[in-house]
Amino acid sequence: MDKKTLPFLTATQLSKLIESKEVSPVDATEAYLDRIEEVDPKLNSYITITGEQALDAARHAEQEIATGMYRGPLHGVPVAVKDQFNTAGILTTGGSSILKDNVPTDDATVITNLKKAGAILLGKLNMSEFAMAEIYNHPYGTPRNPWDLERNPGTSSSGSGAATAASLCATSLGEDTGGSIRGPANFSGLVGLRPSHGRVSRHGVLGGSWSMDTVGPISRSVEDAAITLQAIAGHDSKDTYSWDVPVPDYRAALTGDIRGIRLGVIQERMDSPNLDPEFRETVAEAIGMMGELGASVEDTSIPHAPNAGALTMSILGVEWANLHRPMFEPHIDYLDHNNRIRFLTGSIIPAQYYYKAQKLRAVLRHQILDALEKVDVLVLPTGPITAPPVESVPGIQSKEHALTGLAGRISFTGPFNLAGTPAISVPCGFSTAGMPMGLQIVGRPFAEGTVLKVAHAYEQNTEWHNRRAPI
Repeated sequence: MDKKTLPFLTATQLSKLIESKEVSPVDATEAYLDRIEEVDPKLNSYITITGEQALDAARHAEQEIATGMYRGPLHGVPVAVKDQFNTAGILTTGGSSILKDNVPTDDATVITNLKKAGAILLGKLNMSEFAMAEIYNHPYGTPRNPWDLERNPGTSSSGSGAATAASLCATSLGEDTGGSIRGPANFSGLVGLRPSHGRVSRHGVLGGSWSMDTVGPISRSVEDAAITLQAIAGHDSKDTYSWDVPVPDYRAALTGDIRGIRLGVIQERMDSPNLDPEFRETVAEAIGMMGELGASVEDTSIPHAPNAGALTMSILGVEWANLHRPMFEPHIDYLDHNNRIRFLTGSIIPAQYYYKAQKLRAVLRHQILDALEKVDVLVLPTGPITAPPVESVPGIQSKEHALTGLAGRISFTGPFNLAGTPAISVPCGFSTAGMPMGLQIVGRPFAEGTVLKVAHAYEQNTEWHNRRAPI
C-alpha cells in the first residue's frame, strides 16, 4: 500500500492492517507526520507536534506487535489530543499564552490510558483559550475548517475537529463542557461523542466546570469513536467524580440492527426559529431514514430545552471563573477579549442566580430523564447552522450580543451536558454550500452503547462518512 494513502484510512481500517502486520506503525506515523507538515500550515490544528517521541513509540509498538504482544485496536495507531490534557514532558498550553511555558511532569489519566492501549501520540491540538467557547484571538494561530478554510471548524475543540477531518490524525480526543466535542463534529463532518458525566476520568485535565466537563472522542467513523472511547473509559481513583461502573464492549453494540429502537424527536429544537430550514429538512430526512431501518419515531417534548444555553453559561461562568481565579487575576491582560469579559462576569454573578440556574438545571434533567423512560434515544440537530465564516466570530460587544449566542449551538447541545447524559453527533448531510451537518443522538446515563448502535446503523446506511474534506 502506498504510504501516502495511510492517513486517509479510518482508525479501524488502519488498525486491522497494523494487527495483520500489513502496515507498520512506523510507516503510518511517518505518513501522518508528512501530511501534518504539508497541510497543517493552512489549518493551524496543532500547537505542538511530537514527531521524535511519536516515532520512538511507533518503533516500540512495531516490536511489541511483531512478538505477539498486541494490545488492541489502537495499538500502533497515530492519534492526537486537545491541548487541554497534561502530557508529561510535553508543552500543555490550554490554548493560552499564559501557559506558553507549561510542561507538566505527569500525564492525565486519559493520556496514560491511550499509552496503555498502544496509541501513538502525534501531538497536541489547538483549542479555544482555556476551553471557553468562541474567542477573538488564538495565540497559536486561528484554526481553520478543512471543508472551507474561511470557516470555523468548531469550538472549543477546534484543532481536534480540523485535524481529524483533514486526516492529520487517525482519531482524536476533545473535551465537552457545553458542546465542545459535538460542535466541532457538526461543523467538520465528524463523529463526536460526549460520554456520560463520570464515564471518563478528568484527572490531569485543565478544567472549566467541575459539574459538566467530559472527555471524549472526535473521529471519522462511529466505530473509530467506539474504539477510542473503549481505550479511555473507566473508573479512576484520582477523579472522585468518575463512576465505578462496568465498561461494556462498545464495538459489540455496533450490530447495524435498530429494529424496535424507539426514537424521540425533540420538538422544541426541531421547531426552533433559530434552526436553519435546510438543516431542519436534512435532519428530518435522517430521522425518516432511521424509521425505514426499523426504529419507531415519535414526537417528544423537553419544555426547558430552549433555556439550556442560558443555564449552561450561568453555571459554567461561575465555576470557570472560580477555578481559574488564581491564574487569571495576575494575568488578566493576557486573556482573550471574550474570556476577559466572561471571567469578570462570572466573578460577580450573585450566588442566588447560580443557585437558581442549578435548580432549573435539575428540572431540565428530570424532563430529559423522564423522556428517556419512554424512548430509547432522543434525536435533534447538533446545532442550528453549519460552520460560519471565521471572521463572523467578533468580540463580545454588548449584553444583547452575548444573549444572541445563548440561542445558538449551546441551546442544542447544552441540555445534555446539564443532564450528564451521553450524546453523539454523526454526519447527516451537507448544505448547498458544501458544509457538513450533524444529527445528535442522546441516550440514558451510561448507555453509550445504545447511542453508538443507533449512530452506527444510520451511518452505515448513508454515504456522508465517506466524503473527504478537499484539502
